[in-house]
This record gives sequence, C-alpha cells and structure tokens, in this order.
Amino acid sequence: RMAGCSLVLFPFLLTTVSGNTAPFFNMTLVYVPEDLQLGQHAFQLTAIDIDGDPLTYGISGSDAFYFSVDAQTGNVTLRNSLDREHQAKLLITVQVFDGINEPVSKRLTIIVEDRNDNAPVFQNLPYETSIPENLTLDSIIYTVFANDSDTGNASKVSYSIEEVIPDSTKNRWLFYILPNGSVVLNGSLDYARNTFYQLKILAKDGGGLLHNVLTFQQSSTYLTLTILDLPNLDPRFLNEPYSGSVPENCALGTTVLTVTAMDRDTGVNDEISYSITNATIPFAINAMTGTITVSGHLDRERLPSEEVLLEVTAREKNLDIHGKVAQVSTLVAVMVTDVNDNKPEFYYCSLPNCNFSASPQNNFRGNIIEHSSSRLPVSNLSIVAHDPDKGINSSYELYLQGPDASAFTVSPAKIVGTGEVQLLVQDPSAVDYEISHVMVVQIIANDTGNPTDCCSTATVTIDLIDTNDHIPEFPQSTYNLSVMENSPDGTIIAPNITAYDPDSGVLGQITYQLLPESIRKIFMVNATTGAVLVQNGNLLDRETRSIYYANLQAKDGGNLVGTTVLEITVLDANDMAPIVTGSYFISVEEGQNVTTQIQAIDNDEPGNPNSELGFRILPGPYSNNFTINVTTGEMHSKGPLDREALEDERGQMVVTVEVYDHGVPQLSTLVNVTITVGDLNDNAPMFLNQSYEFSVFEDSPGSPVGEVQATDADRTEINSRISFLLQRGSGSSNFLIRSVRLGPGHYGGLLSVDPDMSLDYDTLEQKFFSLVVLAENTAADIVGDTANVSVVVHILDVNDEPPIILPTSLQDVHVSENGTQLGLVNTLVAFDPDTNHSLVFEELAVACFKGASSAGEVCRDWFVLMPNGSLLVNSSDIDYELCDRVMLTLRAEDLYTEKGNRYSQKKTLRILITDVNDNAPLFLPILETFVVVPEISPVDLQVATVKATDADSGLGGTITFSIVSVVLVEDNGVSRPFENLFKVLTTREQDIYVGSIQVASNLDGSLKGQYQVTVKAQDSEEPVHTAQTVLNIFAVDQSYRVRLQFVTTVDEVQSNSENIKV
Repeated sequence: RMAGCSLVLFPFLLTTVSGNTAPFFNMTLVYVPEDLQLGQHAFQLTAIDIDGDPLTYGISGSDAFYFSVDAQTGNVTLRNSLDREHQAKLLITVQVFDGINEPVSKRLTIIVEDRNDNAPVFQNLPYETSIPENLTLDSIIYTVFANDSDTGNASKVSYSIEEVIPDSTKNRWLFYILPNGSVVLNGSLDYARNTFYQLKILAKDGGGLLHNVLTFQQSSTYLTLTILDLPNLDPRFLNEPYSGSVPENCALGTTVLTVTAMDRDTGVNDEISYSITNATIPFAINAMTGTITVSGHLDRERLPSEEVLLEVTAREKNLDIHGKVAQVSTLVAVMVTDVNDNKPEFYYCSLPNCNFSASPQNNFRGNIIEHSSSRLPVSNLSIVAHDPDKGINSSYELYLQGPDASAFTVSPAKIVGTGEVQLLVQDPSAVDYEISHVMVVQIIANDTGNPTDCCSTATVTIDLIDTNDHIPEFPQSTYNLSVMENSPDGTIIAPNITAYDPDSGVLGQITYQLLPESIRKIFMVNATTGAVLVQNGNLLDRETRSIYYANLQAKDGGNLVGTTVLEITVLDANDMAPIVTGSYFISVEEGQNVTTQIQAIDNDEPGNPNSELGFRILPGPYSNNFTINVTTGEMHSKGPLDREALEDERGQMVVTVEVYDHGVPQLSTLVNVTITVGDLNDNAPMFLNQSYEFSVFEDSPGSPVGEVQATDADRTEINSRISFLLQRGSGSSNFLIRSVRLGPGHYGGLLSVDPDMSLDYDTLEQKFFSLVVLAENTAADIVGDTANVSVVVHILDVNDEPPIILPTSLQDVHVSENGTQLGLVNTLVAFDPDTNHSLVFEELAVACFKGASSAGEVCRDWFVLMPNGSLLVNSSDIDYELCDRVMLTLRAEDLYTEKGNRYSQKKTLRILITDVNDNAPLFLPILETFVVVPEISPVDLQVATVKATDADSGLGGTITFSIVSVVLVEDNGVSRPFENLFKVLTTREQDIYVGSIQVASNLDGSLKGQYQVTVKAQDSEEPVHTAQTVLNIFAVDQSYRVRLQFVTTVDEVQSNSENIKV
C-alpha cells in the first residue's frame, strides 16, 4: 500500500470439487418397548457412508426428550420413561455428519410397543345398589365395568367374585358374575337373615409381557348390596305358649292375659290386629292391644272342660306381597277355676252308670223286712249323691229328717263329689210291719261351704215286709267282718257263720245265701257251711265303697228264714296315688314374689297313713328358687323373680312338685308348677364398646361408615328392641343411622353418609366429626331408658385436587456455559392440597433462543428435569455463543390422583446462559497485499490493517491489538529484527475490531524487502485469550511498478471492478 493510494492484489479465482459423497440413513421406523428401563439400549442409528468417513450422530425434535444418543457410535438409550398409553408413536429427527459435507437429517418414526403395565381400572365407582328381598333367581343385580388401557390380551378383562360379606358357605354361592361384569343372583334373599352384602369383585386382564415376564394385572373393588325388606312373612306371637286362669262367675271384662305378636318383616313393621276365631266362647280380645277379657257368664260345670282353648289370630293391616292376608294363629289355654256355686243333688242310679246331666230326683222307694237287724240296708234302693264342684268345694254332709228318721241312719255321713247313699236300720224294734206298713224319711245333703244354696232333700218311702216267727237263728245279730281291698277271688272272709234251727229232719236242714242278690257279685257264701268268701276281688275298692252290708240268710227245709247282718269293712290298701286338683299356671311380673298352694287329695282311707299327704320340690333348674311347706303344700319363691336371670325365651320357670302319701308302698304324683315371669322394661340398652371410631372417604354420599352395637338384657323382644338415632349436634346432619336386629336383644346401628350430603375434605376445618349415637328401647308406648356412645368419624382425603407449582421455584435460573456449572442448578417445588400424593415433574418442551431469534434445537440435551423436580445440567456442551436463553415448558403430575385432573397447569422456566470467556480472538482472512515506500511514508501513516472478532460478550469479547515483533526479510534472504518500527491502533466497527498498522518511526529507504509484522489480538477478561497473525508488508522504492495480469475474462473483471482499488 502506498501513501495516498492503495493497491489491492487478488489471487486467481479457482473452483475445487472434492468428489466426497454425503452419508445417508437407510431406516425410517423402529420399535421400542414401553417397559424399557432408563439407560437401556433403545435402538441403533446406522448411516451408510461410501467414503468410509468417521460419522457423528445426533437427534432432535420434541420427542427426542425421551432418548440420548452416543454421537460416535449411534447407540440410542432411553433417557425418560415411555408410556404407550400416553403416547404410542414418537417422531424425532436423526442427523449424521461426516465432517465434510453438510449434516444429513431424516425423520424417524418410533413405535412404542405395548407391555402389560396397566391393571384394570373400575369405572364409575363406588358400586352400590338396593335390591328387594324377593328378587327372582338369575336376575341381574348390577353391572360393573373395568377398563384396561393395554392392548391385545392384556386389555381383555375377566371378572370373578372373590369374597362375599357376611361370609358363609351359602353366601359364597349366592351370586355369580358374567363375563360382561353383570352380577347375577344365584339363590334366594331373605331380609330376616341378612340386610346387606358386600361383594369383593376382582378384575383380571388376559396377561402379557412385562420386563420379558408373562404378567397378569388385577384390581379389586367392592359392590355393596342393601336388601330391601318386603312384607312376605306372617307375623309371630311372642312368648308362646299362652296360658292363664280365671275363676268362674267372674265379672264381665275381667282381664285374663295379653298376647303379643310382631311383624317378622322388621323393616316393614306393619300394624297388627287381634281376633278370636272360636265362635261360641265367652271371651273377647282387644283388637289393638291383644288383651283377652271375659265377655260372658262363666260356669265351669257347664263347660265341656275346665280348660278352654282359644284360637287367637294376629293379622297384619296390609296385604303381603302376594296379595294375601298375613296372619298367624295360636292357642291360648284358659283354666276356669272352680267356685263353690253348686249344691249336691240326688240321682236314681248306680255307680258307675250315672248320668248327672239328667235332672236330679227327690223321691225314692225301697223295702226291708220288718225287724231287720241293725245296720241292715234298705233293699231295692239306688241313690247316688253328686256335687259337680271340684275338690273341697264338692264336700258335703248327709243326715236324716222326718217322722221315721230315728229308725234309720244314712251311710256314709260325708261325701266328696259323688257317692252311693244307703239307709241302714238303726232301731229294729221300730221297723214293725204291724205298726206301719210304710215308713218315710228325708235324706238331707248339706254343702257347708255354700251357705246361700246349701242343701238338697231326697224323700225315701220304705215298704216293710212281713216275716214268720220260726226261723233259723244266728248266735249274733251282726257279724263285723273285714277284707283287704283287691283281695283275690276265693279269699275266705269268715270260715263259718252258722245258724241254729231247733227243727229236726229236713226242716232243720239249713242252706245259706247272701242277700240282696246284688251283693253276690262281690261276695259268696258256702251254702252248706256258711263260710263267707270273696266272689270278685276286682270289685273290692275301698275308695269306691268302704263298707258292705249283707243279710246272711239261713233257710230251713220249711223255707223259714233266719238272717243276720254281715258288716264287711273293706280294709284300705295303699293303691291310690295322690290326686292333684287343678292346674298350676302362674303369671307374675318380674320383681314380684310368688305364693301358691298345691291342692291334692288321696282317696285312700282318711286318717290312715295311706291318705296322709306330704309335699316336696324335686331337684331342677329352679328348685332352689322356691320352698314348699311339706305338710300344707304352700309354695313360696325365696325372693323376687328376675326375668333376665331365666334362660328360657318364654320366661317360664317349671318347678316339679311331688305329692306323696305315707303308705307302704309309698305312692306319689308329680305336678308341674309353671311360673311365667313377665318381662319389665327394667334394663337400659348398653353399647358393646365405650366409644367407636370410623373413617370414610370424602365425597362418598350414601357410603357405609361403620356399625355400633348395643344389647338390652330384657328378655322379650318388645322390651329388648333397640332403635338408634343421632343426637343433634355439629355435623350430625351429614349422617344417617339405621337399626338392624342381630339377635335376641342384640342390635346394630348402621351408620352411613347421608345420600344428599357430600363431604369435602379440603373445605373442612376439622377432618373429623364427633357424633353421639343414642340407643333407645321402647316397650309398648312407654319410652325406656337410653344409652349414648361417642362416635368419631374421620374423613379420609380422596386425591382429587391437581398439584400447583410454586411460583417461587420458577424464578430465572442462571447457568454458566461450557460445563463450568454441573449437577443441580434448581429445584422445582409443587404443592398438592391432598394428604396422600406423589408428585413428579415432567418436561414437555424445550425452546432455544439466541437473542431474539430461535436457536433451533441446539439446547435440547443441555438440561434434564428429574421427576423429583431437580433440574440438572446434562451436558458440558452448553455454549452461550449458540444459545443464551432456554425456555423449559413443564408440568407436575400427581401419581396418586383418584379423581379429576392429575396434572398441574403448564409452566415455563427460563434458564439464562451466562457467558464465559472461552473464545480466543479470531483474525479475519487478509485478502490484501500491503506495500510501503519508505521514502514517502511519514510517521503515523497507515500501511496495513488487520481485523478480528471474539464470540464472547462483554470484556471477554473486547479485543486489543498489539505488535509482537517486526522482522525484515531482505531480498537477499537475510532477516533483521526491528523494534518500534510500527505501531497499531485499535478501533471497533460493529462486532469487528480493526487494527490499524501505522508507521511509528522513520523507515530506512535503503532497506528493501518484506516486513513480517506479527500482530497479537487479546481479549480483556480472565482467562485472557490471544491470537496472532503475520502481515507481510513489502518495502519498495518509488520506481516500483505493479503489473497486473488477469487470468479471467474482461466481463468477469468488470463485474468485480468495485473490488479493485487503484
């Protein structure tokens, strides 16, 4: 370059073709399994280069987020987890560069292969329904559905019922499930047996590979079935059997007892009415209360039996589900006890062939031979006295009245119930045919226990028979004989009783016979010897007749007859067991004492040990609760009776009393005394636990919460029935409670969330409710005692809220380039109001910018966002000069989300790349030839320029030029160094720094050759970077001329004339 002008020399313009071919990919599609582990081999990038150049690989695109590639080998590994169900196909751009040609790019499709990594998920939870108890067999109850987002067999879901609650052999087969998820009834339901069921349903997929192992995924849920009670059962009487007693002649309206029935459909509990179906009985029943009362006159003696059986029907108000009347009947035994309201009457008959329903008689007729011996009975007289009352009420006395009463006596003098009556001669002298042919007496039967209507009178007319005077004579007028009852036939009572007849010959021959003829059925006499024997011992029953009177007739040959009286006493044998009169059914309310007297008679001989009675209680479950007077039979309870102490459901105590005599052998009779202890509502309900604690998920209207249980010690169902209710208080309106009978006196309260209420865990100040459950029993219309228990219901959080990324963790992140800042650079923080959550972060997109312009995908692999929110530097290739701002789009995901959106809102994190002085200044190519003419080159003359750039910013990119050395290479080849010959001035033109080389001192014009000036460019920030270049400045004299030889055409020169400076 010459002063005042400049010369620029251009080299020849040459075009070179290398002949090198760019590499290419021969792949468009690859498959990657979704269960591939992080860091495992995904696929291989392979490009073909026919020149064999070393190749460098890369990947880019939004889906390249999932992979990392080894630039030298092309091995692609997994960097972030795949999920086919989220994204089944990925598109990335693959690049290959051979270092010579331009990089080659191609779109590559990645198919994510399905693996069985998803379990079936039940839809539309919770599963719960109500079904009537009469649902027919094979009815579809409910249909569940589970979805499996896998493909193939892994998406095919089969169902099974794993468990039925309550668990029993029958319940396990009560339901089955179809392949489509429909639950079918396989048996019959009964509300009385179970009010609800819970079915654990298992959904299982068809199996598939997961990590190269055949895997089956499954999940389970519960189906809750509530059984609706229907009126399909008849009512039931409580405390059967029913028995009571009432005295005859009692006032109308007298209460006998009360029957109680209940609807066995406890969930319906229909109203019950009562009726008596017997047509002609003197009792009535209150249709609403079941109380039986006397509705007509009661006469025990006119009843077919003293025990009246009432057929009582309990009927529900409404028809059952079949349109029929729901009813049940029971028998009520009412014992009509005797009252002494009848007097004895006389009947013309002989025992046992008497009809006491016929009218009694007042007039009788008999006959007797005059002057008959004392105690001889009147013949042909059949009189039976009868009092229809019972036991002691039927006892009465007999005596005689009338003008001839002194001549006779009546036997027996006292009768209980029924007996034969005889008239005996008392004064034979008064019985004289010559005085009177006919005698008349009145027999009076007097019931001393019935003073108002005590007596009956029988008038007896006695015809006297006239006799001869020459009769055989017995030594005694009366013989007192005795015989044991039930003696065998032929037993000798008296070996001989003979009469004396002074006649001789045939007239003195005596034959014997017994009179009257009826006595011969029982006794017989030897006609020759006069021995008296038993004819028929079966008829000897002291209890029927204790004394027999007979005439022993001695007839001589002239048919003259002499007689004597045989008084045959039947001796008592202990052959009659005691007879208990009446039945003993006693009803008493609990808390009271019981007193009763056992009444019994013994028909053996009075005053004899055979008829002396004793009483004792036989060992039994309740024998220790009572005492009995051994002599009188009066029985007492030892203390008040407690219904709850009885095991018997009906509240009955059966005590067996033995009534025995003192004869030999001892005979006895057993009688059961049945005491029915009525239940009082004297026990309050009692909870089984002092407190209860349950939990339920939020937002689950109608869901069951738990069960409280209480018992009531009262023994009847009506007194032990418990109903549950929630005490009004904070939060009680959110719940319902329903009572369920679990057993006698044992009830459960099923607590559930009100179907109209939805509890939100996140809006509740307290995450629990403190409730008070009341247990109340009711007897009739009287409210019984109550009990209460504390129930704490914890509300469980359902993961239904999306996460929120905290803004404070999204502030700008500054990262230095070149890997000078490795590892963790920021931690993202998210918040989830749900208590149970698992948050992970997900990178959605990465955008690279240099200044205001996009930098493409150069920063794609610089950073990695870990699931825990840690942002890590993933590359040492971060270059500020390529990209100074990275925009990371991300979101947070809650893996435990059960309902609603699992993702947070998308957020952007800005990462600012901090520049590091990592670039040395770069000299721009020198295209000029510099020439200096020493003679005309003053100091400060610019003789040459250099240009340099620095990619760094700030001081790191600020360049200062300096001259390192100056060497003159003379034409003869000799090199000479110089100092301070040239200087350099640094200026800046936009991003290019210019070094102006100026003459620093006068040049020696005698020196010709080439100055080699070494110029250094240095940046201004540590670590300092420098670069050097060598300028060739030719030193010529003024005679130096430049010859330009162009090797191009004129047109080309003209087109570049702007670049040629002269």
